[in-house]
Amino acid sequence: MPRDLEGITVVSIEQAVAAPYASERLADAGARVIKVERPEGDFARGYDAFVHGQSAYFVWLNRGKESIRLNLKLEDDRAVLRRMILAADVFIQNLAPGAIGRLGFAPDDLRRANPRLITCAISGYGESGPYRNMKAYDLLVQAESGLSEITGNEAGPARVGVSVCDIAAGMTALQAITQALFARERTGRGRHIGVSLYHALADWMNVPYLQYVYGDHPPERAGLNHPTIAPYGVFACGDGKQILLSIQNEREWASLCETALGDASIAVDPRFSSNPKRVANRKALDAVMNAIFSRLTREEVVARLEKARVAYGRVSTLDDLKTHPQNRLVRVETPNGPVDVLAPGATHDGRPLVATRVPALGEHDAALRKEFGAA
Repeated sequence: MPRDLEGITVVSIEQAVAAPYASERLADAGARVIKVERPEGDFARGYDAFVHGQSAYFVWLNRGKESIRLNLKLEDDRAVLRRMILAADVFIQNLAPGAIGRLGFAPDDLRRANPRLITCAISGYGESGPYRNMKAYDLLVQAESGLSEITGNEAGPARVGVSVCDIAAGMTALQAITQALFARERTGRGRHIGVSLYHALADWMNVPYLQYVYGDHPPERAGLNHPTIAPYGVFACGDGKQILLSIQNEREWASLCETALGDASIAVDPRFSSNPKRVANRKALDAVMNAIFSRLTREEVVARLEKARVAYGRVSTLDDLKTHPQNRLVRVETPNGPVDVLAPGATHDGRPLVATRVPALGEHDAALRKEFGAA
């Protein structure tokens, strides 16, 4: 299996989701990743105990790493960390703002000692600005960034069901680190990267932001309906299951009516004859479509949509996800036994590239202290 980043060493003082996401993807690519944990461990180890008694978060985000426990209040442990960082290619940390400098590891100082070093700080709101010292967790940033304003339905806002701000920050950090590694091949010099949950998610908020700022259009909470396209949303089927379909143009709309709904006249109904009219009359349109789909099972609706060449997706339960025919699974060894996890989204020559072992807390203490101990 290709190990594109073999020979790259990453040291990461990390916890929770954002930094572990970035460092794990580097480990998947073949980098050596040394995870520095507090003596009691990354607190994500204790988020739940659903995976053979281990945290689902931790199993997902920490394969391919070496684990060392360091108490950074102790001079000897700080000395071990310093030696690791100065021998590394990448240093990642997501401690509280300013904490890494107070410990004696300010990024500028580290890069003066090792000009090839790439440092990456992941924070809640960035390294400057009036909110830079605010504590930030995923759900807090969902609210602060405006994501919750456009998520949910007319009953009120809703949380996105995964740690979307953390994941966005981790992905942003990964992209920036790999870009910096490429640039270093040309220049021979590292750089400092700053990533925040807020700014990573704010970037993703650009469409509603631009619609509002330049079009004076405040998006409505639409649940599983698209706010500006209809029909583009969820419909109930007769077997109690749901289907979500998407119409993108008038040709598809006419095909849906004639082939899937069985009534071509719906397409030219004055209430539904253009997308703006369908959006304005969404409730009436939904009633027409639900009346037809409620007489059919979901798979019968799927067959009609396939024939009409209309895009759709089943509204999957977690039980559906468990057995989804498109799943790619990879086996990961954990201290408590093997676990099959959903593979990363990218393949390389048709195969996902992943590391395959999650470390026990402090599993590599002795070896790493020996390697990076006092000369």
